[in-house]
Amino acid sequence: MSDSDETRDLRKPFLHTGSWYRMSSRQSSLMGSSQAIRDSAISVVACVLIVALGPIQFGFTAGYTSPTQSAIIKDLKLSVSEFSLFGSLSNVGAMVGAITSGQIAEYIGRKGALMIASVPNVIGWLIISFAKDSSFLYLGRLLEGFGVGVISYTVPVYIAEISPQNLRGGLVSVNQLSVTIGIMLAYLLGLFVEWRILAVLGILPCTILIPGLFFIPESPRWLAKMGMTEEFETSLQVLRGFDTDISVEVSEIKRAVASAGRRTTVRFAELKQRRYWLPLMIGNGLLILQQLSGINGVLFYASTIFESAGISSSNVATCGLGAIQVLATCITLWLADKSGRRLLLIVSSAGMTISLIVVAVSFYIKDFISDESSLYDILGIIAVAGVVAMVAAFSVGMGAIPWIIMSEILPLNIKGLAGSVATLANWFFAWLVTLTANWLLDWSSGGTFTIYAVICALALIFVTIWVPETKGRTLEEIQWAFR
Repeated sequence: MSDSDETRDLRKPFLHTGSWYRMSSRQSSLMGSSQAIRDSAISVVACVLIVALGPIQFGFTAGYTSPTQSAIIKDLKLSVSEFSLFGSLSNVGAMVGAITSGQIAEYIGRKGALMIASVPNVIGWLIISFAKDSSFLYLGRLLEGFGVGVISYTVPVYIAEISPQNLRGGLVSVNQLSVTIGIMLAYLLGLFVEWRILAVLGILPCTILIPGLFFIPESPRWLAKMGMTEEFETSLQVLRGFDTDISVEVSEIKRAVASAGRRTTVRFAELKQRRYWLPLMIGNGLLILQQLSGINGVLFYASTIFESAGISSSNVATCGLGAIQVLATCITLWLADKSGRRLLLIVSSAGMTISLIVVAVSFYIKDFISDESSLYDILGIIAVAGVVAMVAAFSVGMGAIPWIIMSEILPLNIKGLAGSVATLANWFFAWLVTLTANWLLDWSSGGTFTIYAVICALALIFVTIWVPETKGRTLEEIQWAFR
């Protein structure tokens, strides 16, 4: 048996693409071109909606700790530090998942990686729902985090690889939109159900995702890279419509695969080549700056920030913040393929910088006036408005676009390793910001937001100088441009 046959047999459980593949040639020949375009869009959107259950799980995990803190501490008699450890362990698990995500997705495919990520998520939620002490909480949270780490890399890569170039930006933005929906669902449901039931509800996204994966095609670019020519062309035909001529796209993908070779790694000396170091620097830089902007600190401690600004109903305000995040991300969905990635990043980072400066100045002035002054209340409202504007500005660009750029610019032969490194860096700095945000806010609210504003200004400079526009270009064209 040849190496190609062995590889195909090994990965066969993950290549099933459901009944779509059984359309007869007679049926396909009767379809008109407009019908083919419509079917192509329907096929790709259906795939995106199924894999979007993964990021919903991601967001639900992130939002779970906010509405459940007091109840879990009371029921299991935990200290605040023990609960804080519980919350942070998802980031630790995600870092482990991120390290392995690229290699898992390269070895058994994008669908296989998502299936592997779903299982520990389901087990983790079950462990938390039946937890009797902190050790069970910690184990469940680590398992969830591992799954989330794999999902956070695999979903945007899969969507980018199956999407037509004119829809790719909006479709990859569904990843971030789903994360925000998951956060909002956790906030809202947490107001009405107790924490064990909320954990059981957390099982649903991945429970639906696992069978759903059997009805969607594998990434055609991954299949081409692994030498599965027949499966590659069939998958692409399903995604583009059975009456669509895919010969040009097939040729482009084959040429890119032949150029990259089937190696999943390159020698260290080769990383000095522009085709490698530049996309690596851009992808890692965007994902690191995304987290250093302080977004996780703001979202995790929104209730504390709102209370210090003088808002009494902080939980309701936090739910409102989640809703604004969802709406703003919908704007990205619409604009990503119209205005372009680079412009959205520039507008987003500039908006965040201005918003954070407003919040910082408000807190600085509040420190020097009496809390009985009418100006004190006005400054509190301005600070809250600034926080809301910062989250909205983040969601318009810096939330979704770095993941789109990362999935587009990394060369095929280093995508697994480089994507793992970028995702690991993102999760490490997410953990670092979450860990330090509370300490920084205790030190100085104005100082904290000043630091975040400076980083957002650096992000604006970074985007302006280094980030290319990728709108309307195939993945192969983007990666050839770095040569």
